[in-house]
Amino acid sequence: MSTSTARIDQDGAAASTITPAPLEQETASGRQHSRRWWVLVVAALAQLVVVLDATIVNIALPTAQASLGFSNDNRQWLVTGYALAFGALLLLGGRLSDLFGRRLMFTIGLLGFGAASALGGSANSFGLLLTARSLQGVFGALVAPAALSLLTVTFTNAAERARAFAIFGAVAGSGGAIGLILGGALTEYASWRWCMFVNVPLVVLAVIGAALLLPRQNKAEVKPKLDLPGTIVIVLGLVSLVYGLAQAETKGWTSGVTLGFIAAGLVLIAVFVKVETTVSHPLLPMRILADRTRGGAYAAVGIVGAGMFAVFLFLTYYLSTILAFTPLETGLSFLPMIGGLMVSVQLTPSVVSRIGAKVPVLVGMAVAAVGMLMLTQLDLHSAYTANILPGLVVMGLGIGAVMGTSFGAATQGVAAADAGVASAVVNTVQQIGGSIGTAVLSAVSAAAATNYLVGKQATPANVAQAAMDSYTTAFWWAAGIFTLGAVVCGLLLRHGAVAVDPEAPKVIAH
Repeated sequence: MSTSTARIDQDGAAASTITPAPLEQETASGRQHSRRWWVLVVAALAQLVVVLDATIVNIALPTAQASLGFSNDNRQWLVTGYALAFGALLLLGGRLSDLFGRRLMFTIGLLGFGAASALGGSANSFGLLLTARSLQGVFGALVAPAALSLLTVTFTNAAERARAFAIFGAVAGSGGAIGLILGGALTEYASWRWCMFVNVPLVVLAVIGAALLLPRQNKAEVKPKLDLPGTIVIVLGLVSLVYGLAQAETKGWTSGVTLGFIAAGLVLIAVFVKVETTVSHPLLPMRILADRTRGGAYAAVGIVGAGMFAVFLFLTYYLSTILAFTPLETGLSFLPMIGGLMVSVQLTPSVVSRIGAKVPVLVGMAVAAVGMLMLTQLDLHSAYTANILPGLVVMGLGIGAVMGTSFGAATQGVAAADAGVASAVVNTVQQIGGSIGTAVLSAVSAAAATNYLVGKQATPANVAQAAMDSYTTAFWWAAGIFTLGAVVCGLLLRHGAVAVDPEAPKVIAH
């Protein structure tokens, strides 16, 4: 278990000094200490593989559809199948990492993800491609929490921890944009199949890195136990919720299918919370959610996930349909956003280590809202350099500050034995936030396009303007989401740094 002692900083703000409890005592302190940044490289590479796959396939879907001959309705399932498996199994994947070892689950997840990617790239039917995408989600649910928890137990120095999590958060935030760039390049110059095959060499690198750099697991003194009732309830609940949100885009919010699955998901999640307070070995110990700072960080990750959807989806639509960019040009257009993320990553860690997460997250949300407001001014004749690029840079600065800070704050002070499941909560709320963003923003944008055409002839000019209205409406709503995020996180997050006890023993990957 970890211990926490309160202190008061010079400004009178409450802060905490966290003393993490070691899972394994370091027997070669200097050697392991020198590996910690390589552990970050391996974890970030694995996170990149999982995150970019959420968008890299999107650009390839039209050509994959033409190649394999499946319908538009089936095309949606290639996105939904990945999201369902990934989102529903994250908590289980995180707890398995805690119980059986991060190194083991990390490696199994990577190998499975690579095999599923190879299967998808060689698929000769829709059914096989859907199976591959679903398996990617299953194994991705093992990789993502293990990768984040590796950092949680590796970096205990406050300043180094802030920088490590900022870099990791930047990878998580920019992975979608990188996926668009890779997807565009591979689709245009190679084949849609390479949007799946490209994962294989990345996975091989990550597996080699894990084998060389991550320490082996010590045998557990206590036989691991898994919360089967909680696992069953939360998997069913998350599947129902994510499926219901996915159906809202195609069937509408008033559909019985949409409302029924969302309601069932919420009820099952409530049942899960009740179950976790009664079982002796809970899948998700409620103590993880009780901390105010972690709660605010989880909210920040979920909200920024919902808002980012507008950037990646609707700006992609705008660039490809209104400005007639090629897939590669569309992907490369997001590079300024990645640049803003990288700049933000360099600036925020020193701030976080001195004053904590509240100010960087609040300011980041506000900056992201400003960037989105800049995109609301786009029209049918906007130019990329003058009208789009500035907004993307501002968005990158804001999102980078939020993601890099929140990933660290969401796992700060968690006992090492709970690091995996705490990390899984981060990925789960990001996935759910993205699903909610998909459903809500798709619905309001579709309604805006329909409303514009009411009483008008469907001429090419009117149809183009209707599409333009749908995009800017989504940008307005996304700006509102980020503004809401600034308010919520400003209320939840405490001011004041959380420092790691310098006398605490070093904790290494498990």
